[in-house]
Amino acid sequence: MPRFHRFAVALALSTSLVAAGPALAKAKAADPAPIADLVKAVDIPYQAFTLDNGLRVIVHEDRKAPVVAVSVWYRVGSKHEPKGKTGFAHLFEHLMFNGSENAPGDFFEPLQQVGATDENGTTNVDRTNYFETVPTGALDMALFLESDRMGHLLGAVTQEKLDNQRGVVQNEKRQGDNNPYGLLRYEIFENLFPKGHPYHHSTIGSMADLNSASLDDVKKWFTDNYGPNNAVLVLAGDVDVATAKAKVQQWFGDIPKGPAVMAPATSVPTLPAPLAKEVKDLIPTTRLYRMWAIPGLNDAEAVPLQMAMGVLGGLSSSRLDNALVRKDPVAVSVSAFAQPFEDAGILLVQADVKPGVDPALVGRRLDEEIAAFLTTGPTADELQRAAASNLGGVIAGLESVGGFGGKAVALAEGALYSNDPGYYKVELERMAKATPEEVKAVANKWLSRPAFSLTYTPGERTEGGEARGGAVTEGKAVAAVEPDRYWNPALGDVGPDTGFGTAIADRSQLPAVSGLKALEFPAIERAKLKNGIEVVFARRATVPTVNVAVSFDAGYAADPHSALGTQSLMLSLMDEGTTSLDSIAFAEAKERLGAQIDASANADETVFSLFALKPNLAPSLTLLADYIRNPAFDAKELDRVRAQQLNRLKAELNNPNAIASRVLMPVLYGADHPYGIPPSGLGDAKAVTAATRDQLANFHSTWIRPDMARIFVVGDTTLKEVTKQLDAAFGNWKAPATAKPAKHFEVAIPAPQPRILLFDRPKSPQSVILAGKVLEAKGSDSLEVLRSANDIFGGNFLSRFNTNLRETKGWSYGVRSRISGDKDRIAWIAAAPVQADRTGDSIKELQSDLKSFLGDKGVTAEELQRTINGSVRELPGSFETSGDVLGGLRTIVKFDRPDDYYEKLPATYEAMTTADVDAAARKALSTDGLVYVVVGDASVVKPQLDGLGLPVETVTLDN
Repeated sequence: MPRFHRFAVALALSTSLVAAGPALAKAKAADPAPIADLVKAVDIPYQAFTLDNGLRVIVHEDRKAPVVAVSVWYRVGSKHEPKGKTGFAHLFEHLMFNGSENAPGDFFEPLQQVGATDENGTTNVDRTNYFETVPTGALDMALFLESDRMGHLLGAVTQEKLDNQRGVVQNEKRQGDNNPYGLLRYEIFENLFPKGHPYHHSTIGSMADLNSASLDDVKKWFTDNYGPNNAVLVLAGDVDVATAKAKVQQWFGDIPKGPAVMAPATSVPTLPAPLAKEVKDLIPTTRLYRMWAIPGLNDAEAVPLQMAMGVLGGLSSSRLDNALVRKDPVAVSVSAFAQPFEDAGILLVQADVKPGVDPALVGRRLDEEIAAFLTTGPTADELQRAAASNLGGVIAGLESVGGFGGKAVALAEGALYSNDPGYYKVELERMAKATPEEVKAVANKWLSRPAFSLTYTPGERTEGGEARGGAVTEGKAVAAVEPDRYWNPALGDVGPDTGFGTAIADRSQLPAVSGLKALEFPAIERAKLKNGIEVVFARRATVPTVNVAVSFDAGYAADPHSALGTQSLMLSLMDEGTTSLDSIAFAEAKERLGAQIDASANADETVFSLFALKPNLAPSLTLLADYIRNPAFDAKELDRVRAQQLNRLKAELNNPNAIASRVLMPVLYGADHPYGIPPSGLGDAKAVTAATRDQLANFHSTWIRPDMARIFVVGDTTLKEVTKQLDAAFGNWKAPATAKPAKHFEVAIPAPQPRILLFDRPKSPQSVILAGKVLEAKGSDSLEVLRSANDIFGGNFLSRFNTNLRETKGWSYGVRSRISGDKDRIAWIAAAPVQADRTGDSIKELQSDLKSFLGDKGVTAEELQRTINGSVRELPGSFETSGDVLGGLRTIVKFDRPDDYYEKLPATYEAMTTADVDAAARKALSTDGLVYVVVGDASVVKPQLDGLGLPVETVTLDN
C-alpha cells in the first residue's frame, strides 16, 4: 500500500492489483463504491522463496504486457552510516551504476540496448534499491547485471570512478541546496532527531564526509552490506514462479552469503520542550511549519495518524484549507502529512502566509485550528473522503509492475520493513476500519507533545548546505538481523530453493536477448456526441479505472499577450466551484468518489482530466462536466486565487530553472509570438493583479467551447457505454454562434543574436545554463530521425553531453538537451545545472561537444544501434498503463499521426542510417545562433563568461 504522503520528493504511490469482483460490480452508479469493498478487492498475488545464500525472492505474475520489473532492495540506508561517513550509502548507490567485473561498462548501456524502462536507483534513510523494467526476453540479461554487481563488483571499482561519482553526488547536493527550501531537509532531521539518532542526518550527507570517502571505505561498505542475505529481489510481470526460481538460482545462487548486518538502535524521540527557529531563504512569502517525530510504519498508530493528517491538511477540503485559505484567507496554501519511515517518522503541518498578513497572526490561527481538530476529531464523512482519495491514488498506479511505485515496490517494502510482502493489506484494512474516536485519540497522543516550529522568511540565505547533513549516530547497534528471523512469506511461500544445485553461471558474455515482442497498441475507436464532440477511445480492462481527458485547442499560446497569466488564473478559479457546488462542496464531491479532477495547460492545449474508479464513473463524469461547463467564477474567490497565483509567480522568480526559462523563451521566439511567453503560463504580476472576473469568464466562453473540444477515454469500459455517459454529461452543450478563436503563429520569429544573458542570483552554489534556438521544423513534421540525433547528443543518460559533464568531468548531477513538443515551430534547448566554478568551462564543453558532433565526429555505428534498439524495444513497456495509452492517443491526434503510428515506428527507426542522423542534426542544429542564459552568482560567474567570445548582458525580471 502506498504511504498517504511521500516525503520530500513526489514519488509515485506504491500500487496494488484490484480484482474487479462482485463487490465492485454491485456499486450503484449514483453512489460511491463502499470503501470496505474496494479495500477487500485490492490484491497482489505473489509467491516467494529463499536461496541457500539468504536471498529472498518474491514473484508476482502479471501477463498484461511483455515486460518484467526487476527490483533489488538492500537493507542499508543512511541510518546505517558510521560516524564521519554521512552520505556514503547514497554515494555507493552511484558507484553501483559504473560497471562490475563481468559487465565493466556503464550499467545503463545494455539496459538501453534492450529497451528497458524505469531504470534507476534510490537511497533513503532505511534502504537502497535498484530497479528496471525490461522486455521479457531480456530478463536473463537484467538478472546477470544485478547479480554481477551484487557478487562481482569490487574488481571494477577504481579510484577514478570513486572520484568522479563523488563529484556527481556533490553536485546533486548543490542542486538540491540551490533551490528554494533546499536546506529544509537538514532542518527537519537535525532538529526532530537528536545527535546520536540514526535519522539525525540527511541522506545526502555533508561535503566533508563525502570528500573523506576512500576506496577502502567503498570495499568495506560493499562487503558489510551488499550480501544476498541482506537483500530482497522482486520480479513482477510477465514471469511465473517456476521460471523465476530457475533463473534466479542460475544468476544469484553462487554468490556467498555476507555478514549479518547490525541494525542501529532507534527510538521515537520527543522534544524536551517546544523548539522554535527562524531561517531565511529566497522564497515568495513566509512559511510556517509545525513538526513532530512519530512512530514508524509498522506501528498500529501510523495509519490513523496519516488519516488524521489527511483530514487536517491533506484533502482539498481539509480543515486547514477551509479555515485558513477559504473562509478566513490568511494563508495562500496549507498542508499536513505524516511520513512514516521504518523506525520512526515525521509529521509536518505548514502554512504559507498571505502577503500583507502578520505571520504571528497566521501562526496563532494555525495552532488554534490544530487544537480545535484535536478537540473535535474527524467526522465519519471526513474519514470516508480521506480513505476514498487515498484509494484513488492507490488504484491510479495499479497497472505499473515496477519503477518508483509499482507493485514490485509494495511487495519489496512489505518484505523489507514489515516481514510481510502483503503488509499493504494490513495498512489498507487499518485505513478502512479507522473510526473517528481512534483517529482523534491517536492524533491527540502525538500532536500534544512539544513541537518544532520552523519559520521560513523571505531574504538572503545566511548559510549554505556545504557543511550540513553530517553528525551521525554514535550509538550501539542492536542484534544482527538474520533473514530467517524476519522473513515471513506466509501463504505465498513455495519453500526454500534447494533443488537446483550450485552451478556457476557463465559470465563470459551478456546473455542473449531473444523472443522480444512487438508493441500491440490498443485499437483506437471513435465516436461523436450529439453535439459533434469527437470521442477517441481505447479499451484497457486490466484494472477497474477510467481515464478521461477533455482537450481544448487553446493552451498558454491563447493567452492575450497584454494579459499573460489569464488562463492560469481562470483554471485556478474554476477549481473553486460550479454554479451548483461551492468550493468546499466541489472538493468534497471529488473526494467521496475517489476521483481526481483537475485542469492543466501546455503551450497548445487546455486539458481537463478525470481519473475515476469504474463503479463511480457516471457520477464522476457528471461532476467533470459541471466543472468544465458551469464554473461559478465566484468573485469572492477571485482575490484568494489571485493571491495564490501571485505567490506561485513570486516563487518562480526565485527558482533558478524557472528564471532561466522565463528569460530564454521570449528572447528565442520574440515577445509577440504565441510561444514567446514564460512557459509556465503564470504570466506577470501586473496582469494577474489587474484581471477581473468578467475577463476570466470571457476567456472561458471564448476558448472553452464544445466546437474546440475533443474527448479522450482509456480504461475499463466500452466506447458504446462511455459515449452514452458522455452524451448525458456533455451532449446538450451547444457551441456559441460566434466564430471560433484562432492563435496567430504567422508572427515572425526574430533572427537569433548569439549572446549570454546573465541573471545574478547571489550565493548560488550552482549555475543553471540554458542554451537554445528555434528550429525551422514544426512539431507535426516527421521528427523521428532528428529526435534520435538529439538523443545521441544530449537527450538521455548515455548521451555525449551528459557523459562528458557528469560521468567524465563530474561537474553536474546531469545535463540534457531536448526538442520541444509544441505543435508549431519547435525549439532545441540544452540545459546544464553545473557547479558555479565550472560555469564558463561547461559552456566551452557544450560548444566543443556540439561542434564535433556536427562536424567530423558524427554519429557512430554503435550509437546508432543503441538508439535504434532502445527506441524499438522500449515501446511495449512505454504503454504499460492506461495513462501511457491516453498520452499516446493525444499525441496521435495533436500531430495528425495515423492510428497505427506507434506500431509502425520500429520500421522508421530500423531504416535510419548514420548518414541520415548526421544529416538531420547538421540541417537543424549549429553552434552558431545559440542564445545562452546563465542564472548564478555573478561575482563568481561573470569573469568566467567574459572570456568566451560572446557578448554578456546582465538581465533582470520584473516581480
